[in-house]
Amino acid sequence: MVDLTRIHSGLTGSAQIVVGPEHTAPFVGSGRVAVLATPVMINVIEAAALNAVEHLLPPGHQSLGIHLDVSHIAATPVGLTVTATAEVLRVEGRTITFRVEARDVVEAIGGGTHQRVVVSVARFDERVQRKLRAAP
Repeated sequence: MVDLTRIHSGLTGSAQIVVGPEHTAPFVGSGRVAVLATPVMINVIEAAALNAVEHLLPPGHQSLGIHLDVSHIAATPVGLTVTATAEVLRVEGRTITFRVEARDVVEAIGGGTHQRVVVSVARFDERVQRKLRAAP
């Protein structure tokens, strides 16, 4: 069993981007209006969660996103800064649950919950390689 005793509720992390044309819905294929794309908001949210806990994981382990339940409630135009925050709510076995929020400089633009599972990098890579070899 992996030791996650260094990870506890209340830990926080954040991540930030300045919205550029490459972050917009038309660029990533998720819409036609040139505002922050939902998949990019989710990426910033995941980066915030990583920043909260990744440095506390045992050597040879990493966390992988396994569940997101988020809303994207406001548009952010190109040029504005978006900051995402993630707070650890609980640790159950190898699963870490976060409360997440994304804000631009004007308002909250999204939020919800996010879960990550801690895995051994070596064992995970073995499974990926096995799958690659089994693919037609």
